[in-house]
Amino acid sequence: MEVLKTKDFYYDLPEQLIAQSPANPRDSARMLVYDKSNNKTEHKIFKDLTDYLTDNDVLVINNTRVIPARLFASKVTGAKIEVFLLKRINLNEYEVLMRPAKKAKVGTKLIFSDNLYCEVVENQEEIGGRIVKFYVQSGTLEEELDKIGNIPLPPYIHKQLEDDEEYQTIYSKIKGSSAAPTAGLHFTEELLQKIKNKGVQIEEITLEVGLGTFRPVTHENALDHKMHSEKIVISDSVAERLNAAKNQGKRIIAVGTTSVRALEAAADKTGHIQAVNKETDIFIYPGKKFKFTDAIITNFHLPESTLIMLISAFVGTEKTLELYNTAVEKKYRFFSFGDCCFFF
Repeated sequence: MEVLKTKDFYYDLPEQLIAQSPANPRDSARMLVYDKSNNKTEHKIFKDLTDYLTDNDVLVINNTRVIPARLFASKVTGAKIEVFLLKRINLNEYEVLMRPAKKAKVGTKLIFSDNLYCEVVENQEEIGGRIVKFYVQSGTLEEELDKIGNIPLPPYIHKQLEDDEEYQTIYSKIKGSSAAPTAGLHFTEELLQKIKNKGVQIEEITLEVGLGTFRPVTHENALDHKMHSEKIVISDSVAERLNAAKNQGKRIIAVGTTSVRALEAAADKTGHIQAVNKETDIFIYPGKKFKFTDAIITNFHLPESTLIMLISAFVGTEKTLELYNTAVEKKYRFFSFGDCCFFF
């Protein structure tokens, strides 16, 4: 039986290095650069990214937008329940997480406002979630969620945002995520324009980021971990352009682990991207081969998480932990609002 020890991906992170607010301006975040072929590490600022890009590069960005997925409801008894939207199933049904979950049995009615309530229609014990059906008295569900919902920040961020847009990329447009594709938070309009001016090809894909991205790996053998599925969309035209670029020998740079997962889930055995509109629960860990991704821009990830395992698959576990420990020593800022890395 194949074993991947979760403890092999642990590193010690002082709590004060967990960023509580984004860099201002966005592109002033620090950037650890690691060139695999030359085993060379540099310490830069994100806006220096243009120094590493040429017209032979393709930047793949995730254009998803975070929805106000954190809701507060009351039972008919008056008990309060917190509801996190994970994934839309159809027009009025969502997969959700609840706190406290034990108070939300099948058939429970939860009231959010005079205009909106839901009913628990299914219990999903394996992920600790529920399926709920929403009922809106007037208007649309989206309109009501925009009114009453909150942007759900990761559990390690304790500071409230001054502006919800701080947790959206500047190119976010397709609503559907419960968390931001945080590597993209470092881009500014000015920096993107400079990148385009260098002749870099920019392609947009969509992966709806779920809260499962923060789920810890609780099994000793990480391969026993159940990945939460997420929706990916890559259009025919984008797939065609990406394949043409790959065939021309261009370097495919994925912005964020969400873009990596989308590309690798959409790549067939020949290493070509298929146009997709589907769910993926792809788990990339050391030993897995990358079929399409040549370089990754990414933030620093939690110890023992599936995301640090993905980076270890690309860079090597030993090297990843060495780079992370260097970042700790140099007091880089970690996680969603933290600094980033460029691995190629």
